[in-house]
Amino acid sequence: MSEDDGNTPPVIDSRSGFAAAVSWGFARAMREGGRSRRIVCVDRNFVDWPLDAPELLALLTSWLKGSQRQLVLLGANFEEMPRRHPRFVGWRRHFAHAVSPYAAPEDLAAQLPTLLLDDDGTLVRLTDPVHWRGRASADERSALPWREQIDAVLQRSEAAFPAQSLGL
Repeated sequence: MSEDDGNTPPVIDSRSGFAAAVSWGFARAMREGGRSRRIVCVDRNFVDWPLDAPELLALLTSWLKGSQRQLVLLGANFEEMPRRHPRFVGWRRHFAHAVSPYAAPEDLAAQLPTLLLDDDGTLVRLTDPVHWRGRASADERSALPWREQIDAVLQRSEAAFPAQSLGL
């Protein structure tokens, strides 16, 4: 988070700037009693997201205890999640009812953007993953087209990354 009151979005100009912006996005979506009921995270594989941060998991735990809250993950694949985010994977088992991972259809998976958005105008978007450039904002007009586009992809996606793996 930035050093001010947390309302100003951080600048995304590095890997650490992206992590700070994602943390800011989650915190904004969950603030003030959590007006947002749904947070959507989109990425091909989530390897560069700060999902294992204990502070983030504590925030998510508190937020998901509210009624009708949902964290949606939309990706191309989740193969690296157990290795890159073991805390998140373990934590998720307790919140399988509220964490919904989806795999995008193959024809759309390669074009998935990297973004976080909620239903209250929070938007964190990585526009240039090679140079770690992007934008974070709290603007409903900027978030709405992305929300509509991601909802259309979600309608064609399938549930993925089960919380418990079945072993025989």
